Amino acid sequence: MELVVSKIQKHYAQVTAIKELSFSVKQGEIFALLGPNGAGKSSLVRMLTGFTQPDSGEITLTLDGEQFSSIPSYTLGYLPEDRGLYPEKSIIKNLIYFAQLNGVEKKIANEQACYWLERFELLDRKDEQLKTLSKGNQQKVQLISAVIHQPKWVILDEPFSGLDPINQEKVVLFLSELKAKGMTVILSAHQMAMVEKLADRMLLMNLGEAVFYGTLSDIQQQANSAIELSAQFSQGIDNEKSEQLLTQFKHRYIDDQSLMITLTAKESMNQLLSTLTSIGELQSLQSKKMDLHQLYLNAIANHGEN
Repeated sequence: MELVVSKIQKHYAQVTAIKELSFSVKQGEIFALLGPNGAGKSSLVRMLTGFTQPDSGEITLTLDGEQFSSIPSYTLGYLPEDRGLYPEKSIIKNLIYFAQLNGVEKKIANEQACYWLERFELLDRKDEQLKTLSKGNQQKVQLISAVIHQPKWVILDEPFSGLDPINQEKVVLFLSELKAKGMTVILSAHQMAMVEKLADRMLLMNLGEAVFYGTLSDIQQQANSAIELSAQFSQGIDNEKSEQLLTQFKHRYIDDQSLMITLTAKESMNQLLSTLTSIGELQSLQSKKMDLHQLYLNAIANHGEN
């Protein structure tokens, strides 16, 4: 059971929202859909869920021997950008209502609601009105409502929204449990550290196009045209002098004796070394793989330059 997207395009009036986009999502994986606002993620999700159709190309999903052009609603759990629970109703009534909308019997719906509320440490508040909860706790209830009917496919738009670091970690555990239960999760988020922990593979989009696609290791290899270097000096750096000498290199200061430089394929390592030794006595120069946050920033900044 694999979702295959092949060369899809989508146009709105004079705007091309999606351009020749191809990728696949494997059964049972957590797949991250990344990109800045306006990248085309929402247009893509609308096509994956069948709300709109691509103008060209195709989306294919085979379930139980039957082929579909989008993820069928009966097998989908969806957390949209615009949330839709009822603030005046109790937490448990909200969850049972949404489970029943998806064909779950009331008894099973109640069991599932209580299971997930306990996981999020909200079971003792199940009879309270939803509006009495903090924004972060309301977000947890929203997440439960998306999976209470135990769908095979789950699409979550910004599941970490409104959560502090402790509750973000709880959502990480929640998503890991969904994967362990065999659900396939498509995750759209801006918290790169959380995505890096969770995603098996990812697609980074910008301006309707695929910028990077694959595992984090794949993406780090695709981005090998740029490396990040840590320069350590034996004495304090003269900032005014270093700024004059480093104008052509992207850099940032870590402290008064060290800085980080991003070196692209177009830039010379020998020239960088010469520049660094002109700044001061260079104690060490180390390269490191970029994390997802830095890869994301660099990829979006450089997209379309070539």
